[in-house]
Amino acid sequence: MILISKIGLGTVQFGMPYGISNLRGQTSPEEAWSILEAASDAGIDLLDTASAYGTAEKVLGESGLTGFRVVSKYMPPTDGAAIREQLEQSLDLLYLDRLYGYLAHRPETLMENPGQWEELLSLREERLVKKIGYSLNRPEELEQLLEEGFVPDLVQIPYNYFDRRFQPWFPLLKKQGCEIHVRSVFLQGLFFMHPEELGSHFDPVKPILLRLRKNIPGLAAALLGFALRQPMIDRVIVGVETVSQLQEHMEAASSIDSSRSPLPKLRVELPEEILMPSLWPPAKSGSA
Repeated sequence: MILISKIGLGTVQFGMPYGISNLRGQTSPEEAWSILEAASDAGIDLLDTASAYGTAEKVLGESGLTGFRVVSKYMPPTDGAAIREQLEQSLDLLYLDRLYGYLAHRPETLMENPGQWEELLSLREERLVKKIGYSLNRPEELEQLLEEGFVPDLVQIPYNYFDRRFQPWFPLLKKQGCEIHVRSVFLQGLFFMHPEELGSHFDPVKPILLRLRKNIPGLAAALLGFALRQPMIDRVIVGVETVSQLQEHMEAASSIDSSRSPLPKLRVELPEEILMPSLWPPAKSGSA
């Protein structure tokens, strides 16, 4: 149960189609509400969303969020739409008075506009949000932000069996009292794709994926456990498209051996072109 308590529910699928292995498209509002009810019953108490996730915030608000803490993210202000205005819009959609966390979805804009951090500090001071921070893609972003003195209460980063780029930063973040949330433990479902379904862009990992499929029967549990076992990670954000998927993840989490991992030692360092879905070729082409 300790490992299950570290799971948070990602909601991008509630507002838009998402993931390389997603064949169902966007989750219907009715299914999303059923997922939230099942998540609550399972003991999940944290939701991750964003204004950029299509209609996700609206779907969440219409479901009722009693018992959940919500982390959302804002996009770089445009046309005079200040961060405060974006927060107020998110709160209205979610039917909430405050958020647990509010993160910069594009942290590079903090470097270009330091006043955004001051605005986040003000929102925290007014208790409209409990924790502020940023969602990151590259360790270089974190290094630059910390050098500027933008010390976060909460960060969200990618972390999985392939991608451990941020792990050297964990001790410093924890020393500064930062809460660490990780996403992409299944790398948008790439781990579950058969190598023959993938284009040439993924050639560097096809042999590894093939070995994992062959040698790790409980691959989902192994991948989830890889992140859940990391003691400095506070939350592992997992997205699902159906109630049955959520139930499978909960069963996997409950079966995880907290003392050891069945995954073999990763002996290669993979390039960002594999680790970052934003650098993948369009799903339709399937190749670079």
